[in-house]
Amino acid sequence: MKKVFVIWIGWIGVSAVARYYRSIWFQVSWSDKAESGLLDKLENEWIRVFIWHEEPNLSDDTDLVIYSEAIITKPDLSKEENLMANPILTKAKKLWIRNISYPEALAEIVNSKKCIAVSGTHWKSTTTSMLWIMLSWWETDASVVVWTQVPQLDNSNFHYWKWEYFVIEACEYKRSFLKYNPYITVITNIELDHLDYYKDMEDYLSAFRSMQDQTSWCMILNWEDENCLKLRDSSKKQVFVHEKHFEYDWKKTDFPEFNLQVPGSHIEFDAKLAFVVGKMLSLDDGFIVGKLDSYKWAWRRSEIIKETSNWNILMSDYGHHPTEIRLTLDAIKEKYKEKNLFVVFQPHQYSRTIELLDSFKTCFDSADSLMIPDIYFSRDKREDVEFMTTQRFVDELNEKYISVVNWNWLEHSSEIIRDYDKKNPASSVILLLWAGNVDDLRNKII
Repeated sequence: MKKVFVIWIGWIGVSAVARYYRSIWFQVSWSDKAESGLLDKLENEWIRVFIWHEEPNLSDDTDLVIYSEAIITKPDLSKEENLMANPILTKAKKLWIRNISYPEALAEIVNSKKCIAVSGTHWKSTTTSMLWIMLSWWETDASVVVWTQVPQLDNSNFHYWKWEYFVIEACEYKRSFLKYNPYITVITNIELDHLDYYKDMEDYLSAFRSMQDQTSWCMILNWEDENCLKLRDSSKKQVFVHEKHFEYDWKKTDFPEFNLQVPGSHIEFDAKLAFVVGKMLSLDDGFIVGKLDSYKWAWRRSEIIKETSNWNILMSDYGHHPTEIRLTLDAIKEKYKEKNLFVVFQPHQYSRTIELLDSFKTCFDSADSLMIPDIYFSRDKREDVEFMTTQRFVDELNEKYISVVNWNWLEHSSEIIRDYDKKNPASSVILLLWAGNVDDLRNKII
């Protein structure tokens, strides 16, 4: 039995690749920095987890080491210096054990398949999940790697079948999606992000243009998004998705009516993107619509966790960009018109909080109460951490939202939420909004 070791397994995409290797009978071990529900689930799947990165955890006879880009935590150092700071990678290099990044590992898995890559700034996970549900139990039963856990995937983020289609969520950060050679690429939308890597919008768009060049058959683009329209190229096979119809080979086709279980106009548009992929693969309209209507939700994507002991609804969502936040809150407020929306928002990265500050000031209009426990540290420079304190962020938001409160660290948050829940029974939706670790509170609240 061959052996693979995966570093920083708590990163959701990396866990899916580890599950792939387990499915083809590799012995899989990995490390992370803290325990979590995801790690518990992985251990139950016969995958050995070590907490923290210690050199002895890596067996000398390991065949392959895969590492997450999350290992690069010090932006002032080079990539190689960051990698060598990890004891496991240092040992792997000394022993001449092959080591590759997560995008490189995923590319080795999918580039021999007909890969359907879902990329864009927002809503990748929802669209990818819908696509797999649409293609599951089809005559070829597609495989999938998605950056969330899907109930209809047995709360997993991975499914493997030895047929030709493989659906993946393809992240644009550091141009990592250029490792893949898709058969079909879906671009959900393009809004400037990851300014710790990209210089400006033109630099950001250039990555998507390169992705387009690597796509062998067709690109499916959001016509309603002005930056997606900048990818128009008459030399490429492109499908443009409008709100009410899609265009391919100069023909317009109207969308059928959907009866989706998850609210939000952005969710319906994701379903339309998935529908177009089905049509490109010659699937029947009724089959596609039935599958998409069956989509329920996914982990951290407008997820209803449970009702509290005081009959309030506890939800979780991964939204961390202002556009995602605004649309998510609007959709929840529309569905639960009679309830107060109590939002617990943990910004992701000090640098992103600085870059998007003006947009953060306008995206919480649907919230009745807004609480900020802390800012999640990830790849941040010291000067950004010192400048954008949690209190400074709260003060900036309070110029418009007078109910914003600084909770002074995450450990106080569960007590405050439980107190709110007790004093306001059967009145509210309590939303954990994050891309950091605030979702860990769910088990302390319920």
